[in-house]
Amino acid sequence: MLARAQHLTIGGYGEVALTRNFYSDNVYRYSRPSEYANDPSHGRFDIPHAVLYVGYDFGKGWSMQTEIEFEHTGTGSSVEKEFTEAGEWESEIEKGGEVALEQFWIQKSFFPALNVRVGHFVVPVGGLNNAHEPLNFFTVYRPEGENTLLPSTWHDTGISIWGRTAHWRYEAQVIAGLDGFMFDRDHFVHYGANSPYEFKVANRLGGVVRVDNYSIKGLRMGLSAYYGESMHNAYPNDMHNTRYSSVKGRTFLGAFDFAYKGQRLVLRGNADFGYVGGAATISTVKRNLSSNNAPYRKTPVAEKALAAGVEAGYDLLPWFSGTAEAKLYLFARYEYYNSYIPSPEQQDYPYTSRHRVAGGVNWCPIPELVVKAEYSYRFLKEPYNNEPSLSLGIAYQAFFKR
Repeated sequence: MLARAQHLTIGGYGEVALTRNFYSDNVYRYSRPSEYANDPSHGRFDIPHAVLYVGYDFGKGWSMQTEIEFEHTGTGSSVEKEFTEAGEWESEIEKGGEVALEQFWIQKSFFPALNVRVGHFVVPVGGLNNAHEPLNFFTVYRPEGENTLLPSTWHDTGISIWGRTAHWRYEAQVIAGLDGFMFDRDHFVHYGANSPYEFKVANRLGGVVRVDNYSIKGLRMGLSAYYGESMHNAYPNDMHNTRYSSVKGRTFLGAFDFAYKGQRLVLRGNADFGYVGGAATISTVKRNLSSNNAPYRKTPVAEKALAAGVEAGYDLLPWFSGTAEAKLYLFARYEYYNSYIPSPEQQDYPYTSRHRVAGGVNWCPIPELVVKAEYSYRFLKEPYNNEPSLSLGIAYQAFFKR
């Protein structure tokens, strides 16, 4: 039994965030900004993520991994279509938040350059999905641009083939496609990987590729992309005999990201672009859905979206202490993102275009723990009101047994 127990891996991560937002939280603050310019500030305390993962190496190249995530301490909700009650949608919500099985896969490793994974796993499109744990970014919350535009953490069911050589890592995945009815104005395709059902609709499949290079010491550079059709990937699939049968909703996401870690300097950055074909038509279809209780997002879908960001942190602690294990990073971050770049026939919503700057400190008394303090300022176009905030956070990321 002891020999087998040595193959067990247990770990996890968790975050606590305390924030004061110095702007209005009224739902009409963008449609009537002048009325809410002087609203009082508001506070939010949250546990964004608490995650537990368990893995096991069976030997002979066979292994498994599970990851359970609790978001915002909640239990989430479920939605059903009641065919016995005139096809009405019914939902029940006991508390906000989510409990999700973020990973459950079984893998066969033939050699380092060839591994086959089947099950539910992370989709590594973008820098955040590739490295979403709290010690991989300086801000209290996940980097805002990618976290707004892309599913995060993006996890889905399918088949993955990946491998690693001395200077390269590659991964190719076939997963269930995104659902265009879950796209929206303020989050682009962020909710497209979600399913309100007890199963994931997979009428359409998506393809993912990622390549990372490690040739320069301390530096990782990555390219990643997703492609798939997002129309006719909802439940029930009853639009195939309509005038929208030919609309494919072809969706492309492409991203570049990098991370450099030196003795005292840390640099990270990302650039992301997204495109949805037939966005105006998908927006019309969603708006005209017959049931108001359908679990779809009714706001328009953008044809394009983009995000770009860079952050830098410098360890100040060697100036004051000789402790090699502890770190004290002074950091700054800048990012620009726009979740809604419309096609010519679509209405524009300028408030979705945002610049954001943030600065603060990260104190790591031990390698597995970080205490964060951050002041951020979100710049919006006229006539919208800018959005400053102050946040404190504490997080851990560790393996308890490996």
